[in-house]
Amino acid sequence: MTSASAHDYSPFDCVAGDRTKGLLLICDHATATIPDEYNKLGLGEDQLSRHIAYDIGAKNVTLELAKTLGIPAVLSNFSRLLIDPNRGHDDPTLMMRISDGDLIPENAHADAAEIERRRQLYHAPYHQQVEDELLAIEAARGGQAAFIFSVHSFTPNWRGTPRPWEITILWDSDPRLPKPLLDGLRADSSLTVGDNVPYDGALKNDCMYQHGTKMGRAHALVELRQDLIASPEGAADWAKRLAPLLKEQFNNPTLNEHSFYPSRTDR
Repeated sequence: MTSASAHDYSPFDCVAGDRTKGLLLICDHATATIPDEYNKLGLGEDQLSRHIAYDIGAKNVTLELAKTLGIPAVLSNFSRLLIDPNRGHDDPTLMMRISDGDLIPENAHADAAEIERRRQLYHAPYHQQVEDELLAIEAARGGQAAFIFSVHSFTPNWRGTPRPWEITILWDSDPRLPKPLLDGLRADSSLTVGDNVPYDGALKNDCMYQHGTKMGRAHALVELRQDLIASPEGAADWAKRLAPLLKEQFNNPTLNEHSFYPSRTDR
């Protein structure tokens, strides 16, 4: 589904779970949904099914992980083409006018007031829900810090160049969660595991900066190759691979503190 009626529309979806385990799953680019008032941003279904509109497979991986681990999750319910929840309010890519060669007609002439309207209606409520859930987790844990695992996906090729990794971990400066995840993934010699590729985890004011780095919460972002998780079976398989590595961290005492590691973007 790529559109939604205003009367029953929410900019986020939530999965309930055991908050005492400490971990919140988030999925910034879960869907290609666009509220009806935006007329699909002038795009066709073929464009809305591309990676430019959402992270293919990421939602199913997130839901499978939440179910397997019994933990809460917050997922976006609007396309990144409407406004990107993984970008800071001042990021020039917050609302894309052209994405991977495709013109986004309803974005092409949107002014600052329209961008701010979308931010208030969609971007801000999503982030408020993420923060509210993190605070609820911390309350359930008697003040111990929550930690965050963000699920994304990347294209198998970029402009003709194959990407060799099946899975990568993105992070900024706090190694508490990324390091054990990277070590666990690299224990499987059949995998090509990337570290801060094909993107850099240090992005000023992005979702992980806002809820993780700035708040002293441990966090990591996983990128999975889209051809491996596009089917429900593939998503379930990768959730099954990731779940034990995340479960091991429930008892990691280093994640229970609000520890501040200055972002590489602030140095």
